Amino acid sequence: MAKQLKATALRVHTDDELTQETSDLYRLLVDRVQDYAIFALDPRGYILSWNTGAERLKLYTAEEAIGKHFSMFYGRDDLAAKIPQTELVDARRDGRVEAEGWRFRKDGTRFWANVLITALRNDRGTLVGFAKVTRDLTERHAAHDRAIEDANRIVRQEAARSAAERSAMELKSLTDQLRAQAAELERRTVEAESANRAKSQFLAAMSHELRTPLNAIGGYSQLLQMGVSGPVTEEQKEQLTRILRSQHHLLSIINDILNYSRMEAGQVSYEITAVPLHEVVDSVAPMVALQAHAKRQHLKIGACSLSLAARADRAKVEQILINLLTNAVKFTPEGGEAELTCGNTGDVVWVRLRDTGIGIAEEQLESIFAPFVQVGRGLATPKEGAGLGLAISRDLARAMQGDLTVESREGNGSTFTLTLPRIDAKAT
Repeated sequence: MAKQLKATALRVHTDDELTQETSDLYRLLVDRVQDYAIFALDPRGYILSWNTGAERLKLYTAEEAIGKHFSMFYGRDDLAAKIPQTELVDARRDGRVEAEGWRFRKDGTRFWANVLITALRNDRGTLVGFAKVTRDLTERHAAHDRAIEDANRIVRQEAARSAAERSAMELKSLTDQLRAQAAELERRTVEAESANRAKSQFLAAMSHELRTPLNAIGGYSQLLQMGVSGPVTEEQKEQLTRILRSQHHLLSIINDILNYSRMEAGQVSYEITAVPLHEVVDSVAPMVALQAHAKRQHLKIGACSLSLAARADRAKVEQILINLLTNAVKFTPEGGEAELTCGNTGDVVWVRLRDTGIGIAEEQLESIFAPFVQVGRGLATPKEGAGLGLAISRDLARAMQGDLTVESREGNGSTFTLTLPRIDAKAT
């Protein structure tokens, strides 16, 4: 019996020694590992042990790390997201948790870490702490990022090459289209120039063919009125007057069409000089005075300073103002009024004609300057003229670096303003 007890004691003693040796060997093994940070945590996450690898990786000594919470290695974003606490909860629930992310050393530098946290339980299953193993995978992470960047660069290069090929094809297609359009435009230009020459030739022929007989009609009508071929009655004189009025009207339309055609073709020349405004106003007003008197209209001519002069072609300015005055008389009812004034604003001089006529609807204010457009024209209310006067007048004004504009309200009259560049009156 004594021998048996002695043998048992010897065996127990031998097992204890083996356990101690194993424990020492384990601690020695863990402590000597330098490529891995291996340390233990208590159930709350506070550091209990610290190996050489942990000191080498995180730059904290054992004295600096033991007793501190392992969250000291995490960045602000991870701390705000409570990553350390979540990892412990997951390890407690699942037995282990593995994660990767940025961790920070004592000197503030960071490294890409692979972390394995394992829950440690005793024989009764009670949690006694955690084992935490951390590897530095910064180089592998950087290589992975470089591989991704290389792949993305290849994708971008391929996309750029494909885009360049598409752009080249699209550019070639666009170039071909532009060449075709240019050829078509050149063809149409040639056709337009040919048509314009044909139109000019037609208008020249029409000028000769129509003006000659019209002048003959006017001349013979005047001879008949004068009684050269014998006495005429008062009724016949009235009829001859109507013939002369119609002849004058047709001749005026033909002249307008010819003038507009010449302007379109760029065949109108300008003699630019200093044009005193008061002289132009004084010369054109009498030309429409009789027409205004016949309709019992009052034509007012405002004061025009002797110092105001426009840099323009005098004949063209007179033509514009005659057109404006004639329209004012034509579209102003009997007993109405028209007033012509002039002035300047900075380097611009202006002549303004205000009337109390029928006015112009807002939607027609710009269209009245288009050729062959006339306010109030219709089958029930025919108006004389071809509707070219305002179109010609605006084109003339703009060709002299000026403009012709209108302000009007339907039923409340209109105000036309001719603007031209100002010049020193002494230049005349």
